[in-house]
Amino acid sequence: MVRGTVQGVGFRPFVYGLAMELGLGGFVRNQVSGVSIEIEGEIPAIESFMLLLKSRLPTLAQIDEISWTAAAVIGEKLFRIEASDVGAVGQIVIAPDAATCEDCLRELFDPADRRYRYPFLNCSNCGPRLTIVTGAPYDRGRTTMAKFAMCAACRAEYEDPANRRFHAQPTACPVCGPRLLAMDADGKAIKVGDAVRWFAEAILSGKIGAMKGLGGYHLICDAGNAGAVAELRRRKHRYEKPFAVMVSDLGAARELCEIDSAEEELLVSRRRPIVLLRKRPKMSVAEAMAPGNPMLGVMMPYTPLHHLLMKEVGGRSLVMTSGNRWDEPIVIDEAEAVEVLRGICDLFLAHDRPIHVRCDDSVTRVVGGMESPIRRSRGYAPQPISLPMECALPILAVGGQLKGTFALGSGKRAILSHHMGDLDHFKAFSAFVRDVALYEELFDFKPGLIVHDLHPDYSSTRYALGRGIECLGVQHHHAHMASCMAEHGLTGPVIGVSFDGTGYGLDGVIWGGEFLVGDFREFKRAGHFRYIAMPGGEKAVREPWRMAAAHLLDAGTKCSGFRARVDPNAVRMLETMIRRKFNSPMTSSVGRLFDAVASLIGAVDRVSYEGQAAIRLEELASMTSESGLYPVEIAKLDEVWIVDTRPIILSVACEADAGVEKELMSRKFHSTMAKIVSEMCLRIFEATKIRDVVLSGGSFMNRVMTMAVCEELGRGGFVVHRQRLVPPNDGGLCLGQLMIAASKVAK
Repeated sequence: MVRGTVQGVGFRPFVYGLAMELGLGGFVRNQVSGVSIEIEGEIPAIESFMLLLKSRLPTLAQIDEISWTAAAVIGEKLFRIEASDVGAVGQIVIAPDAATCEDCLRELFDPADRRYRYPFLNCSNCGPRLTIVTGAPYDRGRTTMAKFAMCAACRAEYEDPANRRFHAQPTACPVCGPRLLAMDADGKAIKVGDAVRWFAEAILSGKIGAMKGLGGYHLICDAGNAGAVAELRRRKHRYEKPFAVMVSDLGAARELCEIDSAEEELLVSRRRPIVLLRKRPKMSVAEAMAPGNPMLGVMMPYTPLHHLLMKEVGGRSLVMTSGNRWDEPIVIDEAEAVEVLRGICDLFLAHDRPIHVRCDDSVTRVVGGMESPIRRSRGYAPQPISLPMECALPILAVGGQLKGTFALGSGKRAILSHHMGDLDHFKAFSAFVRDVALYEELFDFKPGLIVHDLHPDYSSTRYALGRGIECLGVQHHHAHMASCMAEHGLTGPVIGVSFDGTGYGLDGVIWGGEFLVGDFREFKRAGHFRYIAMPGGEKAVREPWRMAAAHLLDAGTKCSGFRARVDPNAVRMLETMIRRKFNSPMTSSVGRLFDAVASLIGAVDRVSYEGQAAIRLEELASMTSESGLYPVEIAKLDEVWIVDTRPIILSVACEADAGVEKELMSRKFHSTMAKIVSEMCLRIFEATKIRDVVLSGGSFMNRVMTMAVCEELGRGGFVVHRQRLVPPNDGGLCLGQLMIAASKVAK
């Protein structure tokens, strides 16, 4: 039995070809738990088969486990592919969607090929998987392609073991497969000669279009047309958050951004994520693509339809952003698209292949030569992640409130869902509930335990408690720590550095600047940043000047430059709120400290999207080299180390008033944060002798701070682990929750 990603990826024809090459008899068959192989022949040939089975894998296949037993010889001389066993039970693996392969691309642009310019061609090595699957095992009848009866030519390819489309479930052609649909701004179908050409001409004329892709709709316009980009921002009410751009090839990407080899590898990989790259000083796209941001999200075409569109626009770069309203789920069908996107787009390019699983584009970047995911979705989900310990029963981990994801844990693997957005939006939460049920159906999963965040008001927590199944609450930052541990196969004990914006603490206070010691089963809070008031609660997240005012009051100082920009009456009101402890919860959040410093140095006082202030600080810090350190004070209180932020705030305020350059202050602050982490870990090491340090939490999406922390800890002799499979932000929480729960129910 072979387990792993071995269904829907050309694995059976690969096995068939290998057996025929070596003169072996027997069969290969899909089962729910994997692929069953029976081979018979000479011992040397069987040994060669076992070696080549691992070394010659098809592009999309991944073997996690091979188990075998010897059986009596029955005289099999021929090898065959048998029908799937739909009655078997076991672990199911469904492959992620994969970018169009080179063979299919050659056919797409070959006028002599019968699939010339066909937007839905694919084969066993590429095309839709998760987004079209409706059940398991993965066969055509359990996908949204079931309604498209194959023509004789496609059927012949599908049944030919020597053909690369053998049992490629989405296979189709212009005669028998899905078709494009052109619609006007109101969603009314219109007749056009060539739908792709019609759509491309509209985009090049300055129009905004909505196009149905692999996992949902994209909103598209000409990235070089400043007017079109500005209009899309206005219509979508997304005034500052960066847009992603699709480019035709690597050459076009290099013209826009600086690219190293690791980034290039991600751009052209079969996952085809959006990769954050550093902008070049002069670009051919509108500055409004990513205003005030040194990075640009770039991706390459990943479906035949994208390739055709990019060809029709002559290689122009295109805005390719999620087809949704602000923070709602990406839309996936025509009725929903017209309802949600009418008024945003001027035309629609749809098709009649249903999307069963909505799946937004993945976002990632390279930090220190290693991938650092930001949003794990299309191309990645639902690829299983191996676990360092076994789940004694099926466990559902529902994540947090922001960047919603969930995980199914069974045996020694976790299946993480695609990204679903922030669950404080009703449509996102509704999608979350639907997709949990969908994954449970797809993977034949019945949870015996549901694990959730401790925050009682999280939608995911309320969902978990309402299922009528045994639940376990897990502290937010412990889950962050455990998530990173799980990736690296660590079972502890470790020092966990968890920095983010918000997490419900065991003392009822908002945590976010935490130094933990522990393992999956338990942890101790060894240290944290000094508690500071958050005047206005969540409003302080959107208005960093509030955190600046709170820190100045706490430090007992003023900053004339800051006060000159901010309404003095508003500052006085905030100070009164803090003194009276009115709507001013306390927090140890590093995310809110970044906000305060960003405002104090005059970088940003108000933000329109999460993390904007920290991104601005990172940009400023990256513009200069080392510029010293701010004073740091660390004291012990009741066996817990406390980082006193007042000396930092006092120094920042003085330098800001003295007119020190923003870039120097930001760099100095980042260096100081790294020094704090190093000093705290050294103190914890003296008491515990633990050298393994795991870094997690949304603050570690900051490249400058992350690299500075790694360098400081490396100099201190620590072994540093950071996340590379799942995001360090809340999109990776569910993996940590899963491991904590698994440890508590371990046999």
